[in-house]
Amino acid sequence: MKIALGPLLYYWSRQSTLDFYAQIAESAADIVYLGETVCSRRHELRLDDWLEVGEILAAAGKEVVMSSQALIESESDLKALRRIVAKAEFRVEANDMSAVHLLSTAGRRDWIAGPTLNIFNPQTLSLMAESGATRWMAPPEMSGEVLTELLASGAPAIETEVLAWGRLPLAHSARCFTARHYNLQKDTCEFRCLGMKDGLVLRTREGEPFLTLNGVQTQSARVHNLLGDLASVRRAAQVLRVSPQGDNTVEVLKLFRDAVADEVSPQDALRRSAEWMVEAPCNGFWHGRPGVEQFVKS
Repeated sequence: MKIALGPLLYYWSRQSTLDFYAQIAESAADIVYLGETVCSRRHELRLDDWLEVGEILAAAGKEVVMSSQALIESESDLKALRRIVAKAEFRVEANDMSAVHLLSTAGRRDWIAGPTLNIFNPQTLSLMAESGATRWMAPPEMSGEVLTELLASGAPAIETEVLAWGRLPLAHSARCFTARHYNLQKDTCEFRCLGMKDGLVLRTREGEPFLTLNGVQTQSARVHNLLGDLASVRRAAQVLRVSPQGDNTVEVLKLFRDAVADEVSPQDALRRSAEWMVEAPCNGFWHGRPGVEQFVKS
């Protein structure tokens, strides 16, 4: 089973980002997804910088994938996407249908269908495979049971990836809710999300963590954690994705590697991971329940 590090969803400083990926080069990750997927206004690293980071990681033995933006809003976004597709040395994760179209038109037969394509049935998955996808990531809200049924109902034989760690990406919007929090317009946001290493937590009136604001992306407050569910995850997926967080990502990757290698039991791994979570765990979606729940089979 492969361990993948998903694209960085937050906006860190240039030096913090470069330092982070220098550590990832020596980490337990087999696959590393790179690039800006959330907001086109985030420019601490440009595409050429991401490509340079990719070359360093590839030299360290990692499979490097360039992730496309999930919400394409302008011609400049499309221009950046065309450049990503044209870089044949790295695979591409398509996160919207314009990326699928460009990859298919270019004859690329090595790309990954990302989670924001919302693939929920074997017909759509077959369409992606026919268009050149060789791996797909199940939507985080898909339950393990539904995923298993989908794969057993005539789905093509391509790699399946599952989000196993990280705050759940729940929605994207043309509006920037981080800017709105500071009474700013999106186009004059002052880059307020820069330096928020794990986003901005939104709380209920009772003070309970509810959601996380991350620019135009809304995430869960809780950390989706499938370490305790590895037995069922293994039956459906070949790749586990860990989403980067502000601290201890390398330690989390190592813990997943140890759990996959049966050097630590899933339940022990879940207990050990508690010190590295930025909030309480949840796994409800995997069990067909509300995503915020932490479900334990009796």
